[in-house]
Order: sequence, then structure tokens, then C-alpha cells
Amino acid sequence: RMTEHERRVKAEQRERFDFAVIASWLQPGEHVLDLGCGDGRLLRYLDETRDVTGYGVEIDPESVLACIRNGVDVIQMNIESGLLGFEDHSFDRAIISQALQTMHTTERILTEMLRVAAEAVVSFPNFAYRSNRAAIAAGHMPVSEDLPYDWFDTPNVRFFTIVDFEDLCGRLGIEIRERLAFDEAGREVADDPNLNGSLAFYRLGRKS
Repeated sequence: RMTEHERRVKAEQRERFDFAVIASWLQPGEHVLDLGCGDGRLLRYLDETRDVTGYGVEIDPESVLACIRNGVDVIQMNIESGLLGFEDHSFDRAIISQALQTMHTTERILTEMLRVAAEAVVSFPNFAYRSNRAAIAAGHMPVSEDLPYDWFDTPNVRFFTIVDFEDLCGRLGIEIRERLAFDEAGREVADDPNLNGSLAFYRLGRKS
């Protein structure tokens, strides 16, 4: 088991990796909405590397204050209830970075993202990754770089796989425009990503 310090260091390393992958999909000057934005580090990174504009959405008061300290425009609201404050097609991209697994209203969030934005970008840990399967086979809930919490203190409420997510997109009529999967070492995997991918990234759109 990782210590709290080791977990924090690993999380920061994976966070930077996550940010870089998302940034690679954005064009300079895009208008974006970051859902569950935490302290606003992703938006600040995207502003610095892609000159984006946009807003973060966050419910936690301390995180909202951290966004303000980071110079990020933030709106305090509960995205579980929808994005009623935002007009249709008002953003180029809506992003949810490694937070979808902490949400209860998964379907609503995905459909709302594609209501307010031309494209959705989603990243999440893949529960079916080989080391997670091995942990369950040994009788334990997984703890890994991309699922770093013990079962009793995890913020995650949804444990799903790449296959599960793509099935849901199909049921919701969401087009998968691009998928990237990486192992824990940050190597891109193409062979059986549901087994070999620890972290998954998606570009999603509305089917025409």
C-alpha cells in the first residue's frame, strides 16, 4: 500500500500526464468548460499551453476558492443536477477529467456535456486493467496509480471499464470520435485496451 506522500506524488505525475493528453486534442483559443474542476489546475494548464478561455464548474467551496487563487473563472454548482445555467452549443469542448467515476448521474452528465459543447473530452481509470483484475482475483479491491484509494476512503462511486463506457455511449447515441488508452507507465496501448489500459481518454460527439 502507498503512503499518503507517495500517493500524492503519483497523483501529481498522473495529473500532468492527463493534462498533456487532453491539451493535445485542443486547438488554440478554444472555449472550454471543465466539470469537476477541483482547484482549476487543468484550466490554468490549458490557458498556458493552448490559450483557451472558459469556466470551471465545482461544488466544493474550498476548491472554488482555490480556483479563484489560481486565476481561474469558476462557477459553484452541482453538475449532478445538470448544466441548466449554460446555453446549447456555448462551448467548443466540455471536459471531465478523471471525475466521471465520482458522479452518480453519469448519463445526465454525458448528455449535458454534448448539449452545451460541440465535443466532450472524458478521461477515467479503467477498472478492468490487468492489475485490478489480479487484485480482485486475490480477494482484494484494487489499489493502483490510477485507482489510488483504499475501498473505505475512495471518492469513487462508479467502477466501470472501457467496454462498459463504450456500451453506454452506444445506448446514449454518442459517437466515439477517438480513444486513447495508456498503461501505468504512460505507454499507449492498442492491443486489448480493456485489459492492458489503466487510463482511458475519449473524444465524444453527437451522432449526426
